Amino acid sequence: MKSDPGLYDYWPYVGRPALRWPGNARVALWIAPNIEFYEWMPPDNPKRKPWPRPLPDVLGYATRDYGNRVGQQRMMRVLDRYGLRGSVSLSTAMLIHHPEIIEMAAARGWEFFSHGIYNTRYSYGLDEAQERAMIEESMQLIERHTGQRCAGYLAPALSHTEATIDLFAEAGGLYTCDLFHDDQPTPVRTRSGRRFVSIPYSLELNDTIVYVVNKIEPRRYGQMIKDAFDRLYAEGEASGTVLCVPLHAYQVSHPHRLRSFEEAIDYICGHAGVWKATGREIAEHYLEHHYDAALAAMQQAAEPGA
Repeated sequence: MKSDPGLYDYWPYVGRPALRWPGNARVALWIAPNIEFYEWMPPDNPKRKPWPRPLPDVLGYATRDYGNRVGQQRMMRVLDRYGLRGSVSLSTAMLIHHPEIIEMAAARGWEFFSHGIYNTRYSYGLDEAQERAMIEESMQLIERHTGQRCAGYLAPALSHTEATIDLFAEAGGLYTCDLFHDDQPTPVRTRSGRRFVSIPYSLELNDTIVYVVNKIEPRRYGQMIKDAFDRLYAEGEASGTVLCVPLHAYQVSHPHRLRSFEEAIDYICGHAGVWKATGREIAEHYLEHHYDAALAAMQQAAEPGA
């Protein structure tokens, strides 16, 4: 049995080398819309049911279809208003089923990173060859349809294997969103030795976790985003922090929910010192300017008597 994933060492938040974002910003803000495709009758996975009800689950499918039919454009208009580019956690089947949505996002200069192919097909039970093929196919689809070389990965439906991060690094990826363990980027150890980082992705501010799991009302969700920003903005004076807000158009874009999100974004964007970034930009900046110093500090902290 393994006691930890072996991907990173314990490294206390206080006392790290200071991070500096472009323009000396305190907070790197990135918005991560999950643009996903859920199948009507997905294949069975013995480790996890795709829908809570017997197939076909009309409620589950139709709710998510609402996001692609109605919610995406509502969300895009809000982000446009504040000059924010999304970093799309993309079920790459969307490139086949709803290319018009991807075209709208691409026209806005949004980033696309891999969220697998279908969000109803999981990594559980895949051997390395199968998972490698899935990862590489998703990256190839993004490049073929958008011209972007995929830099980031969020496993489909947050399903992982022991090899997931290693395989994505070996495919040429730069960052993972799948570790959820920090408020700053951190180096990640991979078996290939490639330079690779974890970028903060907040499950606490993920609208599906907020509304479905924790059953929080919309006005409280907006306040949560503001409270998270206030704390990270204060800490970012000494060393840059990251605020990620992951979204789903079938959650945040309902008529009774969108205003609370918009008010929170209006509040954040009313502050100086906010870098409106993409996941790729955060990863590339960190790799170029802070990765080596972080490795050295981690090594020093791990030395006996440190």
